[in-house]
Amino acid sequence: AAEGGTLFLDEVGDLPMPAQVKLLRTLQEGEITKLGTTAPKAIDVRIIAATNRNLVEETASGGFRSDLFYRLAVAVIRLPSLKERPGDLSLLVDKLLEQVNIESKEELGYQHKKITASAKNLLLQHPWPGNVRELLNTLRRAAIWADGDSIRSEDVRESLIPAALAKDSDILNRPMGDGFDLQELLGEVARHYLSRALDDARGNKTQAASIIGISNYQTLTNWLKKYGVSE
Repeated sequence: AAEGGTLFLDEVGDLPMPAQVKLLRTLQEGEITKLGTTAPKAIDVRIIAATNRNLVEETASGGFRSDLFYRLAVAVIRLPSLKERPGDLSLLVDKLLEQVNIESKEELGYQHKKITASAKNLLLQHPWPGNVRELLNTLRRAAIWADGDSIRSEDVRESLIPAALAKDSDILNRPMGDGFDLQELLGEVARHYLSRALDDARGNKTQAASIIGISNYQTLTNWLKKYGVSE
């Protein structure tokens, strides 16, 4: 079906060994044998393959054929995890929320969603072990839980997977030693509560300051700037 075009093989690292053998033969010979036939057919197809596995390690351990790996690894693009490129997160949140709105616009009762600054800050602080798929599905869930036309931080907290929340909530029992940074830990707490206060006060800094016991909104503004929390 992909003759003269491109065939995308997602999660190629999960191919069982018999399928790896067949794919290697196809790449080497440039032909296939259709089911129900015996005569091979020449094909002209460009292959793009993706995987979340480290195929260098897989080939060393015997989990992936080295000859197939070198056939596929002509031009290799490594896409770092979201944790390694936090600067992309804000743009991705905006783009993926736009996608969610387009997907859901025909659903009965759905309102076009925007995201509050505090909710977005909460998303920016999350490590995203599931990368873009996790981010997209979190936004889908948040759009479902959100009342009205705004996704707030409470909606995001409801939508993040419990395992990730449990790790963040255990803030008093972090291991100390190499890599422990008390200033960063205090900043994590500050960003969390500053974002929640802004969200609960719907952006009113005087009310937000009162909620978390800060004397005035100017002091709150200084804290927001210090810890990089968007208003």
